[in-house]
Amino acid sequence: QVQLVESGGGLVQAGGSLRLSCAASGRTFSNYVMGWFRQAPGKEREFVGCITSSGRTTYNIDSVKGRFTISKDNAKNTVYLQMNSLKPEDTAVYYCAADRGSVATTSSRVYDYWGQGTQVTVSS
Repeated sequence: QVQLVESGGGLVQAGGSLRLSCAASGRTFSNYVMGWFRQAPGKEREFVGCITSSGRTTYNIDSVKGRFTISKDNAKNTVYLQMNSLKPEDTAVYYCAADRGSVATTSSRVYDYWGQGTQVTVSS
């Protein structure tokens, strides 16, 4: 079992930055693929990006276009989502997720564990 707790969300003006954190507890964090997803009101959950156990990252290029960066600190059991040049359309609840597999995946159905989410609101 893995427990995930996101933090770092909030209200920011367009063009600003936020860094989200996802603290993991339970099983060995470093062996999981860690993903970030987001869900805006009335929309489906959307893949943002993920990082594998080896540190390889994959992003939803159409949505983030080089503005977001995922990193992790295995010693702290924490994965981060650095978001720069934020836009109003980035407004959503952001979720952290863990996948017991070893291959990066964009499908939310594959992920085994989810955090409770953190709200990000970008004002224009």
